[in-house]
Amino acid sequence: MPETQFHPLAAKFYRNTDAQFWLLQLVGWFGLSLISFFSLTVWYDQQTELSYVAHTLVQSALGILVSWPLRPLAHAVWDVPFWRRFSLIFLGLFVCSGIWALLRIWTFMLMTGEQGLWPDFGGWLFGSILIFVSWAAFYHGIKYYQLLQSEHAVLLSVAADNKEQQLKRSKAETFAHEAQLKMLRYQLNPHFLFNTLNAISSLVRGKDEDKANSMIVQLSSFLRYSLDNDPVRRVTLKEEVEALKLYLNIERTRFGDRLALNFDIDPKAEAIRIPSLILQPLAENAIKYAIAPAEEGGTITIRAALIDGCVEIELDDTGPGMSPFQYDSASAGIGLRNTIDRLHGFYGDSYTFKINQKNTQGTSVFMRLPLEKKESAFEDFIFDG
Repeated sequence: MPETQFHPLAAKFYRNTDAQFWLLQLVGWFGLSLISFFSLTVWYDQQTELSYVAHTLVQSALGILVSWPLRPLAHAVWDVPFWRRFSLIFLGLFVCSGIWALLRIWTFMLMTGEQGLWPDFGGWLFGSILIFVSWAAFYHGIKYYQLLQSEHAVLLSVAADNKEQQLKRSKAETFAHEAQLKMLRYQLNPHFLFNTLNAISSLVRGKDEDKANSMIVQLSSFLRYSLDNDPVRRVTLKEEVEALKLYLNIERTRFGDRLALNFDIDPKAEAIRIPSLILQPLAENAIKYAIAPAEEGGTITIRAALIDGCVEIELDDTGPGMSPFQYDSASAGIGLRNTIDRLHGFYGDSYTFKINQKNTQGTSVFMRLPLEKKESAFEDFIFDG
């Protein structure tokens, strides 16, 4: 039983093996007095004379003294090989049994006045050996039980320490994961901000103050949204599309009628949670490589639907297109590398990300993400733990 469940005094006794030994000595040997009294003194109708009753107590007191050396003997030979230990313990038991038998007969004759009991020494010795073997069995049984309890306590302590260390490692990994995700998300802000400020600078140089002012206001709204949303928490697809519209409105101020937008979002998919601002760098790439180079501009289409337990999101453009793209860190730009790194940080290997050449014209970016209407346990730990 765990020590913490004891009363403080009992816990102190539980830790004190010497006190336990002497208590068990007293209880055991004087319990033997009661057995002797009822099984021998009363049974043989010895009138329960005081001398006979006193002898049962005296022989128990002698037993306490004679058996005491067996304890240091057991301690001394505890770590020796089994058969050697067994032999030495048995020899000690035999010697103590013989001494106790001699003392019992001598004190019995002295206290009761009976004589001529020495021929019965063998019977007294047999009984002594039986009692001392029982003493040794109880002693070793209790000793092994204490060792088992001690090892159990050590194992519990080690398990608790391991659990604490695992929890610390888990927290460290979680915070490192959070820091990585935040770094990836915040990396988008200066990248996007640089491009947008360049566009505003161009409008200012062109003395198009109305468009420049409109773009500054829209940029302010987008950056406010970006800063208000934690990089680790997912947002609903509806919120993500609204954020994408904030960004695309900035670009429409810049491109005017050259940029056409088309949204095809399944209402059933709007509640699905995805990483925040995961679509913005993809739209930025489409504008950079499909809309900006074309004199007539182009169209960006965003589709999202629930299919087979996942949310599938596709962003198409009508630009000049590109060769089939296989992501690798050397060839991908900042936006694409960032997007894929963040998807991997959130979903591991359970997502799909593809960039393909369309059959007609333009490029299609496809994402298939696991269905998550609730925030992950990782996010709950970050914000509730």
